[in-house]
Amino acid sequence: MENSLLDIKLDFSADSLLVLNLSLAFIMFGVSLSLDRSKFAEIIRNPKGVFVGFFSQFIVLPALTFLLIYFIKPLPELAMGMILVAACPGGNVSNFFSQQAGGNVALSVSLTAVATVSAVFLTPVNFEFWSSLYLAKGVDVIIKLEFWQMFKTVLLLLFIPLIVGIWFSSNFKKITQIIAKPIRIISFFILIGFIVIAFYKNIDIFAEYYDHVIYIVFLQNALALSIGYYLGKLSKLPKVDRKTISIETGIQNSGLALIIVFTLFDGNGGMALTAAWYGIWHLISGMIIAYFYSGKKIIVFKTSR
Repeated sequence: MENSLLDIKLDFSADSLLVLNLSLAFIMFGVSLSLDRSKFAEIIRNPKGVFVGFFSQFIVLPALTFLLIYFIKPLPELAMGMILVAACPGGNVSNFFSQQAGGNVALSVSLTAVATVSAVFLTPVNFEFWSSLYLAKGVDVIIKLEFWQMFKTVLLLLFIPLIVGIWFSSNFKKITQIIAKPIRIISFFILIGFIVIAFYKNIDIFAEYYDHVIYIVFLQNALALSIGYYLGKLSKLPKVDRKTISIETGIQNSGLALIIVFTLFDGNGGMALTAAWYGIWHLISGMIIAYFYSGKKIIVFKTSR
């Protein structure tokens, strides 16, 4: 008989958590270096795409995740992980996927910035609201909600590095031009590395619960990618913007989710498994959807006449 996921704590040391915190702050600093305000004049003149993307990510995704949980009834700890992932802002790797997909990169970076700043307040609010609704249904799982602690965590990890990065890029423009791209590349691999290491160190737990985790993450991610695209279509946005909003909604900041789990929820096994696998899967799905959106054709074989 399977153990309760609530009783399982993932192997992640205090030193590892500190490095992950610093890495995420470094990643957000790198994102802020890319915020060239001169490129976003059109976004300011026509902000519809930002509004639709924001609505898709912070309103629709958490609500539909809650409905998905209601219908598929995953293990309670995994459900709480799904709610946490849905409450987090988009991941900065979405900018890369949007570029590869032929999307609106300026819109992508704008949404990343808006989502990051908004997440300081909305991530704790969304998580508390939807998890409270879920727990109110009499679910047998004890998870203490710490709104202000989560608020402070998100503020330190997202907002402050973003402000520091904007200040740095404004005052040291030449240095910024040199370091911005290398920092984005380095931070991308740092984040992947930590997610993979966290996953690998707990492979035995995943092996026991993989049949529970894989399908719920697949469904949640597919839902997120779909609602982003079709909300854009419903809003009569051009296809280039629809692709971007789809990617921004589907690529979540799973690194932040992991930090919240280990910092505020004592490494809760189910929540951490969901966040870690989402972090791995959305990189795979991001590459697939970017290739699909790019319109490239797969040539199986070519015959000569």
